[in-house]
Amino acid sequence: MESQNYRNHRKFYPPHHFIYLPLLLILLGTGIYKSMDDEQNRLLWILFSIVLFLILFLAIMVRQHYAIGLQDRMVRLEFRQRYFEIFGQTSDGTEDKLTFSQIAALRFAYDDEFKILLEKALKENTSGDDIKKSITRWKADYQRI
Repeated sequence: MESQNYRNHRKFYPPHHFIYLPLLLILLGTGIYKSMDDEQNRLLWILFSIVLFLILFLAIMVRQHYAIGLQDRMVRLEFRQRYFEIFGQTSDGTEDKLTFSQIAALRFAYDDEFKILLEKALKENTSGDDIKKSITRWKADYQRI
């Protein structure tokens, strides 16, 4: 397995991203094309296209909503646990000062860099993307959804 870093840390779910969604897009494109080309069945093709668009939209939104919502909660819990293990106190005051993007970015840093980058994020309001780019030793997360 290739070691994880800033350039390759995103994850795709092949059946969803490379089969289901492209197939829906192809069918939607076909429906739109046919609705312009087939005068006799135009209304049917328009209805077909609308239904496919709604299925596509629903597939994207529901999958993303549940997965991202759950993952965000877990990232926050991980931050709280890690903060407690490093500093021996709760992270309530600190967590409230950080954006989710900053919290998510800090998880890719090992403990020694975590402290430095956390302090920098609190003082300079560093963006999550800048935090990720500042990490010198990337702590891979191969269990992301």
